[in-house]
Amino acid sequence: MEKPLKTYKFRFSPMMIAVFSVGIALCAACFALTSWQFIEFISGLRGDITSAWEWIKYLLLYFVSILLAVLLTAMLIRSRYMITEKHLVTQFGVIFSKYEIKKIRSVCLIGGTKKLNVYFDDFKNRFITIVVKEEWYDDFIETLTSINERIEFDFTSPEKKDDTKKKK
Repeated sequence: MEKPLKTYKFRFSPMMIAVFSVGIALCAACFALTSWQFIEFISGLRGDITSAWEWIKYLLLYFVSILLAVLLTAMLIRSRYMITEKHLVTQFGVIFSKYEIKKIRSVCLIGGTKKLNVYFDDFKNRFITIVVKEEWYDDFIETLTSINERIEFDFTSPEKKDDTKKKK
């Protein structure tokens, strides 16, 4: 993998942080409950100790609870955007996506959502949304345009909603 020029941490909403935290807590509870049941199983209080199905069940429960906890923790800690010499890389935990910077057409700041949309040349409506701290917008755009000078910057402001009600 190329060495990143700049790295920007993904900005999660408080609701998403709460969802990740609850998910990790549920994984811990699943692990604890499985351990309690496994101890009863080993001591002979629950089930037949010679049953292959029981052993497989406990192994799967441990594996799934640990795997989900690792994935959720990785997404919470290692979600970021990296700009290299040739690519814009998005990383969400263990999931990576690469986009060629030379194919970026424009970057648009969406005023109502306060997010950046990056539009590409290769498909008519293809874009990704960048969610970082607002203080990093200028630096993010400057880094992209220093690599590809063709990138245009635009912004939109939220439209006012019409408060008048239509009569039927």
